[in-house]
Amino acid sequence: MEINDLKDIKEKVEEVVEKIKNDDNLLEQFKKEPIKTVEELAGVDLPDDKLEKVVELVKQRVDAGKGGLGEKLKGLFGKK
Repeated sequence: MEINDLKDIKEKVEEVVEKIKNDDNLLEQFKKEPIKTVEELAGVDLPDDKLEKVVELVKQRVDAGKGGLGEKLKGLFGKK
């Protein structure tokens, strides 16, 4: 599965964040291997540079548990 637009990415990030927040084992796995964990949970194929940005967004959401995701996602596609 490929995701190409902002809405799809936002939905996948939210989905992954919820899974990680609700499962201590996934949280530990994410802390050890964030890229691998996001790839497995999201089930999507993204270029490495975009995947790293998605992982960073997931980290921020897991740590903070709140806001600003839409604005940060716009940067993935060069939108401000």
